[in-house]
Amino acid sequence: MMIDEIRKACEVLQRGGVILYPTDTVWGIGCDATNEEAVRKVYEIKHRADSKAMLVLVDSPVKVDFYVEDVPEVAWDLIELSTKPLTIIYDGARNLAPNLLADDGSVGIRVTGEPFSKQLCFRFRKAIVSTSANISGQPAPAVFSEISEEIKQAVDYVVDYRREETGHPKPSGILKLGKNGEIKIIRE
Repeated sequence: MMIDEIRKACEVLQRGGVILYPTDTVWGIGCDATNEEAVRKVYEIKHRADSKAMLVLVDSPVKVDFYVEDVPEVAWDLIELSTKPLTIIYDGARNLAPNLLADDGSVGIRVTGEPFSKQLCFRFRKAIVSTSANISGQPAPAVFSEISEEIKQAVDYVVDYRREETGHPKPSGILKLGKNGEIKIIRE
């Protein structure tokens, strides 16, 4: 079941499509984080200005190095020691769609440990955009049943896995790391 859904989602991502999928936090709208056209579609679906950057998921800390020019040493400790989902904003993003990045060239990356999104990232072999499944300015849905029909209709594929869950997962913590290791907490 999970493997079939991962295969279908990967096919859509490889074609530049947009998926709705469960993550280690809330349900996310996702696409190939290296595909500028796919990223543009996500901004359109969310009715969001592309000056607002979106985060990406990867399946292992090793992948962070590929998408960030110079990972501060403290990042490895933060990733390893974090007990809940943690998005870290890094300066000097690379190998990602330019319209995904913040104006200052930074990007938020989260190493996911949740089985579905981790396997999806692993099998897709690239970073995957993960942005909350809502129209910009509206509340982020915590569970599948709270996602609007507009969002479900707008994506190319809705993953059929973990839809029945009713718990209310929290968004990830967000930290911004400076080049010389300073840490700024954006969201706890």
